[in-house]
Amino acid sequence: MGLIRGMARTAVVAGTASAVSGRVQRRQANKFAEKDAATAAKQQEAYDQQMSQQQPAYQQPAPAPQAAGGISDEELQQLKELGALREQGILTDEEFAAQKAKILRT
Repeated sequence: MGLIRGMARTAVVAGTASAVSGRVQRRQANKFAEKDAATAAKQQEAYDQQMSQQQPAYQQPAPAPQAAGGISDEELQQLKELGALREQGILTDEEFAAQKAKILRT
């Protein structure tokens, strides 16, 4: 009987130690999780504040660069479209010349 009683006592002690250890681990895990969540919230708040202070200023777009001969890219594109319309027979030579003069302001 002494052997069984000794084994039972050992089992009770081991079971109690295991239960206490499990509770301690859960408590520490919860404590660290709360700490991590608080740290993450502070970091997010600091990031949001920093981003709100760095609103980019709107800048006017740069003017289109001038092509060779003082013609802008937009004017050059319009002339190409007019040339294509003339080649397709949609515009006559006179209409083409009038539109070209209007684009080039001559």
